[in-house]
Amino acid sequence: MGLFDLLKRGDINRGVEEFLASPNGVLLDVRSRSEYAEGHIPGSVNLDVAFIGNAPQKLKDKAAPLFVYCYSGARSGQAVAALKRMGYENVQNIGGIAAYRGKIER
Repeated sequence: MGLFDLLKRGDINRGVEEFLASPNGVLLDVRSRSEYAEGHIPGSVNLDVAFIGNAPQKLKDKAAPLFVYCYSGARSGQAVAALKRMGYENVQNIGGIAAYRGKIER
């Protein structure tokens, strides 16, 4: 994995659509707990990127599709790389909530 892989960001709106179409998918918000509390995408699970090493306790199925986002897409890129190193098979960085056009839950 190179630098460009870490910087690669997806389209969060399309990513959320893919999540909604994935029966066992997980929408993972890797922002801090306080950022998550200020507003997040409905149905998302919060796991701060600083604690991504705890993923196996929260995300048991390593084959489940993971759709990872943060504020801009940078931290989610770091999280995706770490999750792949931990053996998660179907992980994608869908970008940042800053570009999200849907409903935000508080």
